[in-house]
Amino acid sequence: MQFSDPVTFIILAIVGALAGFLNVMAGGGSALTVPLMIFMGYDATVANGSNRIAIQVEALTAVATFKQKNHADFPFSLKLGLMTLPGGILGAFYAVKIDDALFTKILGVVMVLIIFSLMFSKTKVVEHAQHHKWSAWLAWPVMSAVGFYGGFIQAGVGFVIMAALLHLYRMDLIKINMHKVFIVMMFTVPAVIMFIATGNVDWFAAVALSIGMMGGTWLAVHMAIKKGETFVRLVLGVALLIIAVKLFLL
Repeated sequence: MQFSDPVTFIILAIVGALAGFLNVMAGGGSALTVPLMIFMGYDATVANGSNRIAIQVEALTAVATFKQKNHADFPFSLKLGLMTLPGGILGAFYAVKIDDALFTKILGVVMVLIIFSLMFSKTKVVEHAQHHKWSAWLAWPVMSAVGFYGGFIQAGVGFVIMAALLHLYRMDLIKINMHKVFIVMMFTVPAVIMFIATGNVDWFAAVALSIGMMGGTWLAVHMAIKKGETFVRLVLGVALLIIAVKLFLL
């Protein structure tokens, strides 16, 4: 299959749309896009780098759409994003060297831990961090670790962010997703720079994935706001279960 043919473009755009929908609602979209690209013949590092471009476009689209729907708290989102940025920069330096076997093992363990963390946690809507007595101490190290994971591995980081924000700030899942996309937008920048600088981006694939992710993201934001937290939690549970089973069967 030629990487520049229309069929490849359409396939990547369709899968990108599904990934964009999952990433906004829950996470794990990159567990679809990156393996697909590798299966199609792309180098693993190039697949990862091309996917990061699309992730950045997806995050920008989601932030703009949440803002359009009057779901935005940019000052608090910026604070959270800045917490993740040091880790994101450090993780980006290692992103081009990650071993596939190690990636699968780490992601599999993370998925299981987060299934228990998110699915069996009681959500309580509060305003900000001061309502959790330990958040002032834990926020910076936890969010910096989230940034490192996002910059280094990326796949599944949506689940990690959701778990961190749920336990640190006790938000409902709509607010969590609103902040999540802003955080991803920020810590993905160092990884994008790194992959571009090292020549590990296929722009044909990146554009195809980006177009698909924009569409899937737009739909996910509208559905999340319209359907509410119950629908988001349902999508989240299904996505986590499928990915965890897939990883451990491998």
